[in-house]
Amino acid sequence: MIIGAHSIIYSTDPDADRAFLRDVLRFPHVDVGEGWLIFGLPPAEVAVHPSGENDVHEFYLMCDDVEALVATMKAHGVACASVQNQGWGLLTQVSLPGGGKLGVYQPRHARPKAVSAAKARKKPTRRAAKRRAKAAPKEAAKKRARRR
Repeated sequence: MIIGAHSIIYSTDPDADRAFLRDVLRFPHVDVGEGWLIFGLPPAEVAVHPSGENDVHEFYLMCDDVEALVATMKAHGVACASVQNQGWGLLTQVSLPGGGKLGVYQPRHARPKAVSAAKARKKPTRRAAKRRAKAAPKEAAKKRARRR
């Protein structure tokens, strides 16, 4: 079962960008050896957008107040693009020390509940399995009735 997601930011200066995530954004992290840091992220979500091609992916961080984030970044000497109202959210781009940009937005869309790793791994209880088995014939009968 899926227990999480691992996102990758490619950088020409990974040490500087790792320091930014550690020291400015203050993400919890572990050092897996030789300064290679793996960062914990807040709850995440994924959406599938239409595209004329596959293998195109984007990564954004979300915040609850984009204007406050921009002010905090400015206090740290970090440049941000002007905030754009996209309808679905307020979007900016944070300039990373390595030269890349990281999208950050304040969502205005509905958000799903976060799934904990423990819940994702959890197998259905016997009681839940019995309930599903008991409900299955009733659901099949309802589907047959709808088709008529």
